[in-house]
Amino acid sequence: MRTQRQRRARRAGFTLIEVLLVVAILGVIAAAVVPSLLGRQKAAYEQQTRNNIKTLQQILTMYALDHDGQYPSGGREALTSLTSSTDYHGKKIGAYMDATPKDAWGEQLYYEFPTSKGKGDKPAVWSAGPNGQNEDGGGDDLNSWSDQ
Repeated sequence: MRTQRQRRARRAGFTLIEVLLVVAILGVIAAAVVPSLLGRQKAAYEQQTRNNIKTLQQILTMYALDHDGQYPSGGREALTSLTSSTDYHGKKIGAYMDATPKDAWGEQLYYEFPTSKGKGDKPAVWSAGPNGQNEDGGGDDLNSWSDQ
């Protein structure tokens, strides 16, 4: 009876070959899956930034509708007018957003109106992109006036 218990106790664990086989299989699966996932984060950040730019454009359009077709004039600092309530021609207008928008990399979006970029009658909005270097909407910057 003791020998049967001892045999069962020895069989209860995994052999070294079984463990190595499982590790090898997991390695093959990881080698196939990881490369396809690595490039997806950059694409997801770019898509999120494009969505943030579109959202800001919609907010700017709402602002212009409330202000006789006029967009906020200036650069990035003009976006702060969207975060506070205003009194326009005796009409109380609430804030259009809680905070100035940022891109997926945590940097504030760039803004310019009037602008020479894209359509002159619409504000220019852009992100410095993945490298964080403002190239005025060129290079790897993501912007509102080119179809990307």
